[in-house]
Amino acid sequence: MGYMSKVSSVAANTTTANLLAGDKDEFVEEASIVSLAATAAAVGLRATLIVGSEVVVDDQELGVGTTLPKMPEDMMAQGGAFPQDRITLRLRNTTGAAIIGYVKVVVEPA
Repeated sequence: MGYMSKVSSVAANTTTANLLAGDKDEFVEEASIVSLAATAAAVGLRATLIVGSEVVVDDQELGVGTTLPKMPEDMMAQGGAFPQDRITLRLRNTTGAAIIGYVKVVVEPA
């Protein structure tokens, strides 16, 4: 089982690069279920999760919280992954001030 967590400050009116780039579990090793939980320190942060070629979450607003999200309370979505699928997670700030995003991605063999 893979587990990735990130805390990232997203500048005003910007979109991050792939937050999972370079992580050990960025590329799935075996057929798996990918779960995303996410929160933001303020309103206005949105998430996009892509697994392989499937868009699992498309620019959806995050709930407000100031700690790493809890599973399953803060879970946004789950998607299936095949071996060698890349997991891409981006955050987009729609406001005029920086916002901190808290994300947790869990990769469980199917």
